[in-house]
Amino acid sequence: MRFTHKQIWVITFPILVSLLMEHLINMTDTAFLGRVGEVELGASALAGVYYMAIYMLAFGFSIGAQILIGRRNGEGNYKDIGPIFIQGVLFLLGLATLMFTVSRMYTPSVLRSVIDSEQVYVATNDYMKWRVFGFFFSFVAVMFRAFFVGITTTRILSINSLVMVGTNVVLNYLLIFGKFGFPALGISGAAIGSSVAELVSMIFYILYTWKKVDWKKYALFNLSSFNPKLLSGILNISIWTMIQSFLAMATWFLFFIAVEHLGERPLAVSNIVRSAAMFFFMPVSAFAATTSSLVSNLIGAQATSQVWSTCLKTIKMCYLFVIPIGIIILLAPATFLRIYTDDPQLIQATIPSLFVMMSAVLLSTPGSILFNAVSGTGNTRMALFMEFGTLTLYVLYIIYIVFYLQADVAICWTTEHAYWSILLILGFMYIKSGKWAGKKI
Repeated sequence: MRFTHKQIWVITFPILVSLLMEHLINMTDTAFLGRVGEVELGASALAGVYYMAIYMLAFGFSIGAQILIGRRNGEGNYKDIGPIFIQGVLFLLGLATLMFTVSRMYTPSVLRSVIDSEQVYVATNDYMKWRVFGFFFSFVAVMFRAFFVGITTTRILSINSLVMVGTNVVLNYLLIFGKFGFPALGISGAAIGSSVAELVSMIFYILYTWKKVDWKKYALFNLSSFNPKLLSGILNISIWTMIQSFLAMATWFLFFIAVEHLGERPLAVSNIVRSAAMFFFMPVSAFAATTSSLVSNLIGAQATSQVWSTCLKTIKMCYLFVIPIGIIILLAPATFLRIYTDDPQLIQATIPSLFVMMSAVLLSTPGSILFNAVSGTGNTRMALFMEFGTLTLYVLYIIYIVFYLQADVAICWTTEHAYWSILLILGFMYIKSGKWAGKKI
């Protein structure tokens, strides 16, 4: 079993388009709120990362499920895929209920304890009041994504994302600014629009799968009762990716909290850079997700000798995608940043941080792909250990550079170099060691 460049691209492209469309949700929030005010712009950064930290619990679970689905797909045990999917959906609905309840009860006090600016606190809390409803929809949607990526049939991801982002853009326009008789809700309108867009995405996945997928082949809609034994098997893989994903996003939230202590302008700058970073992170994430699925399928098909060459192919293809994007932005950074704000002072303040972030992509490309290859081997516990060690050093660097030195925000963004260089070294060492070859899941 050998994956060609064309096959890798056919699998990766729909994932990339889906990530692009999902990023447009964040970008439209940022672009619209950037025209409301810097407070709202900064608050949406904090609220967005806070939401994502919780969402990454569900996403981490789905990554573990995706690895199992990919392994069963590679083995040809298609009937075992549906039960994995069903137990995953049941578990994530329960998790969504728990996180919704906890968030509604404790989010105001958590935000109050970490945010200095009263205005930023109020705006962030207003956003989260509505955004938490999205847990119920996004948690289910990630299991559909895990299913389609696991069986390497990813075209639907692009279509679904187009539907979701279209819904979000329309609702943002109507609800943030109060168009066509709708109330002008500001940052709350952005939260409502995003949550409703996730509802539409979930419904679309359900209808498409029912009508277009050979669900009998995968025993996909054999709605069995809750199966603790099967769920335990999934969690044996997923618990490590859940913790890993949550910790990664939680420390990302810590970075924004640290920057918020430098002032509202550095926070606004960082939100713009965070959104701009997605233009690079999306293709990197798409190729990394493909790598994880391909590695799982290769091991399932007993073609372990192809794992390293597949990783190298994916890294080269990703570089060919992200480097031209970087060159285009380098030629006209101010023009690019006008997507997010029309304030010339804010644009000029953002350019140095933008350049620092872009240089980190040279490390994040191989780092992310090799790290996802580690997860694809099924050894998610090792992936967690790698993540934990990396994040420990990352947090120490944040404390030193932001809290102790109180450095310029552009210097603060060198935290990305620290993170990805460590993860790259650890991922490279593990994949080259070959210790993963006999891992059974």
